[in-house]
Amino acid sequence: MALTFSGGIHVREYKITRKCPIEPVTPPKTVRIPLSQHIGVQCVPVVAKGDRVLRGQLIGRVEKGLGCPVHSSVSGTVADIVERGSATGAKITDIVIDNDYLDELDPSVQPFSGSLLETTPEQIIEAVKNAGISGMGGATFPTYAKIQSALGKVDTMIVNCAECEPFITANHRLLLERTATVINGAKILLRALGLDEIVFAVEDNKLDAANILEKFAAQTDVVTVKIVKTKYPQGDERQLIYALTRRMIPAGKLPADVGCVVFNAETCASVYNYFLTGLPLVERIVTVSGDCVSTPKNLQVPIGTPYSDLFRHCGGFIEEPFEIINGGPMMGQAVWDYDTPVTKGTSAVLALSKDITARFNEDPVCIHCGRCVHGCPMHLMPNYLALFARADDFDECEKYNALSCVECGCCTYNCPAHVPIVQYIRIAKGKIQEKLRAAKLAAASSAKPADPPKPDKKEEPRPSAPTEENKKESEGTAK
Repeated sequence: MALTFSGGIHVREYKITRKCPIEPVTPPKTVRIPLSQHIGVQCVPVVAKGDRVLRGQLIGRVEKGLGCPVHSSVSGTVADIVERGSATGAKITDIVIDNDYLDELDPSVQPFSGSLLETTPEQIIEAVKNAGISGMGGATFPTYAKIQSALGKVDTMIVNCAECEPFITANHRLLLERTATVINGAKILLRALGLDEIVFAVEDNKLDAANILEKFAAQTDVVTVKIVKTKYPQGDERQLIYALTRRMIPAGKLPADVGCVVFNAETCASVYNYFLTGLPLVERIVTVSGDCVSTPKNLQVPIGTPYSDLFRHCGGFIEEPFEIINGGPMMGQAVWDYDTPVTKGTSAVLALSKDITARFNEDPVCIHCGRCVHGCPMHLMPNYLALFARADDFDECEKYNALSCVECGCCTYNCPAHVPIVQYIRIAKGKIQEKLRAAKLAAASSAKPADPPKPDKKEEPRPSAPTEENKKESEGTAK
């Protein structure tokens, strides 16, 4: 029996590209490489306009705090360094590079020279950091930081092969075509963590991938394959951990706090590719799909390739899309610019018509059916959260645990009244986090020691101006 969790929903899969092999995209004329492709601070550019850069060369460095370095995905000339608005409204700096089509590698791109059997966790962490690898399932948390936070705390390592969002098949094809790459990368991460078993979690709609993994597992004693039920959001790490281990992550805690760490399948493959070739994370697999795309495909894509190039490679559009989405239709972000670049977190680019895109009423009204509550995998009350958020009552939203929402969209998908519930909750979470940050800053400023009081200085009496009498007295004394 397939393992699962309580709650969640069954969505129409639309896995149009499940039988489409991975193929390289036509090389782009120009790439726009964002300096922020990860959770954390934006990188600082280390190249200037007019510089010639090589494939794999460092072009963006994190100077302080959490983040991942950024490398050039092509060889060519830096045409510009520009700022643009992202789908979230944040300002992001892009390095625009004109491709010279020579694919000349930077001299720093060298295979790992040491023996993996003799590497230390610190060496693996440093290598993963230098490779610029962040979580490739969409969350984009720096992988080196995830390893660091899990050291000495976890007893279970999980490779997430669920890929539960509709349309996306990038990980599925990776498991079918490059199984050894994924397993070998997972073994490197396993060594860094000092554990002795990897659990591969595969949904039961991908049994062909599970069967291939089982064949490889029979050749080693560190790999276990477990089948999980096809249900959304089975790929969320909280739900996956519960399905496999029955451990529940408390609100505000991380997987490491319950002894688990979860890596995406393509993240594992990127780790192995770096150790094998020395090439940092400069390309990834992207599913290009949707009912408006002429020939949906799974493509190997250089980071920074414009979406327009992907659609052109897939034969263009059957009809003009109503919406372009970066990622899956449940948790992805709608974008308005066809030249938006592919990033490390872009698992799919979808072009959808009005027939598939969710449509909301201008003034939707909750009919109190409870379907959003029944389907919530976090066991929240989305109906009340949306109600309080619409009334700007964010204190009540906080009391009803809005921050525990994973924004999976099950509530919105289930709502027969077409209330954009997850959007209201997302706004509420932003307001609550804003309030918490302000309170934290206020507490930090009040905790600073005050300057010690300066000692009071007694004023010395100032001599008054000499009078005629004073002058006579002074003269008499002098005589």
